[in-house]
Amino acid sequence: MRHRIAPFAWCVLAWNLAVVLWGAYVRASGSGAGCGAHWPLCGGEVIPRAPSLAKAIEFTHRATSGLALVAVAALAVAVFRWRPRGHPARRPAAAALALMGTEAALGAALVLFRLVAHDESLARALFMAAHLLNTFLLLAALALTAARADAPDARPRRPPDRWALAALGVLAVAGVSGAIAALGDTLHPAGTLREALAQDLSPTTELFVRLRIWHPAFAGAAAALVLVYAWRILGGADGGRLGWARAATALVLGQVALGFANVALLAPIPLQLAHLMVADAIWISVVVSAELRPAST
Repeated sequence: MRHRIAPFAWCVLAWNLAVVLWGAYVRASGSGAGCGAHWPLCGGEVIPRAPSLAKAIEFTHRATSGLALVAVAALAVAVFRWRPRGHPARRPAAAALALMGTEAALGAALVLFRLVAHDESLARALFMAAHLLNTFLLLAALALTAARADAPDARPRRPPDRWALAALGVLAVAGVSGAIAALGDTLHPAGTLREALAQDLSPTTELFVRLRIWHPAFAGAAAALVLVYAWRILGGADGGRLGWARAATALVLGQVALGFANVALLAPIPLQLAHLMVADAIWISVVVSAELRPAST
């Protein structure tokens, strides 16, 4: 094709991954209320003057999120401008733009309803779950746009198989539980591993801490399903899927190691961010490998 869009689409996906990680840093550093209960303004200002550290961290996240919205909009315009009606990249590009709007709305709701900083309400947990799921869907839409952008217009397609769908479903559940576990670590940091385990098992501890114990179970189930799915691909001859299956396998094994390190070291912020980055990479690898499923199998 004369106009190549895929490289730009992969760059947009990478930028959005960086924005997601910075958003996690906002939460982990306790900077979610840095701009106060103001949105889209920060403390009532377009660009805050002499901001505090928390305000600077939160404002940076909003600025990079705004650039992400512009980039996704530009990608959607490029796809609809240079790809004909019915091209497989059009639907995920349109979905990505819509999901960016939902992402912004959920982020605004967290701020305007003051579900940030030290808030421990059930509403915050529900909004965080919705935010995490929306982010996963956004990353999937961007990954599919990138994978399809330069594909032939009439490329045969098949839906994901049941193993891919099962892996994605349990990955989503593990992601939600991981977000809640990370929030529990932020709101109620433990001084020692023994103290952390006592918090997890105590019936009198706060909701976020008590839910933290479920994350390893969901994460283990997700790891097992992704490995089975990847090994099924590696046992065949599926061409372009092999690289993504190998990546998924390596990422899952690395994620297990990161999970143990997070528990042993009491979830320091750098490890939390690495854990999230690998989780997103696993999600993307399964999405793209499912997308590349041959039409004849």
